[in-house]
Amino acid sequence: MTSEVDTASLLSRASQLIDLARAAGADQADAVVVRSHSRSVSVRLGKVEGTEASESDDFSLRVFVGRRVASVSANPGFDLKALAERAVAMAKVSPEDPYATLADAADLASDYPDLDLFDPAEVSTENLANAAMSAEEAALAVKGVSNSSGAGASAGMGGLVLVTSHGFSGSYMGSRFGTSVSVIAGEGTGMERDYDFDSRLFHADLDDPREIGRRAGERVVKRLNPRQVETGSNVTVVFDPRIARGFVGHIAGAINGASVARKTSFLRDRMGQQVLKAGLDITDDPLVVRGSSSRPFDGEGVSGRRLVMIEDGVLKHWFLSTSTAMELGLHTNGRGVRGGTAVSPGSTNLALEPGEVSPEDLIRGVGTGLYVTELIGQGVNMITGEYSRGATGFWIENGELTYPVSEVTIASNLKDMFMRVTPANDIDRKFGVAAPTLAIEGLTLAGR
Repeated sequence: MTSEVDTASLLSRASQLIDLARAAGADQADAVVVRSHSRSVSVRLGKVEGTEASESDDFSLRVFVGRRVASVSANPGFDLKALAERAVAMAKVSPEDPYATLADAADLASDYPDLDLFDPAEVSTENLANAAMSAEEAALAVKGVSNSSGAGASAGMGGLVLVTSHGFSGSYMGSRFGTSVSVIAGEGTGMERDYDFDSRLFHADLDDPREIGRRAGERVVKRLNPRQVETGSNVTVVFDPRIARGFVGHIAGAINGASVARKTSFLRDRMGQQVLKAGLDITDDPLVVRGSSSRPFDGEGVSGRRLVMIEDGVLKHWFLSTSTAMELGLHTNGRGVRGGTAVSPGSTNLALEPGEVSPEDLIRGVGTGLYVTELIGQGVNMITGEYSRGATGFWIENGELTYPVSEVTIASNLKDMFMRVTPANDIDRKFGVAAPTLAIEGLTLAGR
């Protein structure tokens, strides 16, 4: 993949687009190329079911005529001059947007670090197939596993090229490798399904496929013969780390500046106030070396830095892009994310920082409660914070995981859940959202 990192021609083409847009009457402009190359193999029951390969360089041009803005997209091979003229013509007849502008020149990254995001390793389609088959074979070897839903392996790269009319020109690329497997245990109406996976920037960092398969097999077998539990209130629920990451994602959504500007966040009036249990921090750092969601600059060319978004439980920052920050009367903090032709704020390497107790001791301290390994449904209202999700997992009795549980619903309000959460010390930072095992007190559980 080494040759695919060469972005000089893309930078040149983006620069030409900017010059042509200015010549056509744009006051400001930026041009973006999102590059994506990937290969994947899927297998089931020892046979390759499919192979896929894709390559794309997607160009987007955004132009500003006063406070009027328009964006156009194209694939390689388009006519540069025609695209620029079309974008400017569209902007001239667009309604004014009081927040439409490029980032301030003073905020742009003049130099930026090498975050070691790209692995030049060449992984053949045959090796991808072997990895997927090894994961599936190991999962099927676990006693009690009855079938496979399939396994897969992938290798790819992607990145961003950005040029602006006020002097920014830069690019970065990152690689991504992954292995996953999903298997079934039991028969008939008693079947259960579970999975495991790993995803890394560097191929050598991936977990062994057989280890991934073994974990998937052991997870699904433990879910056999689930029971329902009695309905109750004031139940302590423990979130498995991969469920806890979704919980942290709700926090990120609630402190996203775009949601605050739209008044669709239940935390919109809580800046400077305690929103999370005292002692807890939420951090966001775009500059982690080999970080899953690292980037040397954001989608507008702005330098980012590590922020403690929530410190000792107190809300300190929103995620902000330039236009969102202007709308809120604030200043961007380098969290602009390019999505098609639009820029909106988002997190980078986000983490709910760990506590000091082991997950085993955390569960032991719960005494009686529910350990959740999977959530079902989308019952989260980000305007009010109301939370209601179907759940499966294991019943905690005398501080130990006992029998599997299914067909229950857990409910509360995120505002209350944020104030009652206790983290363990087992955080895994290999994902873009990181969280340890979490215990949350005071939920309502609907069972039989």
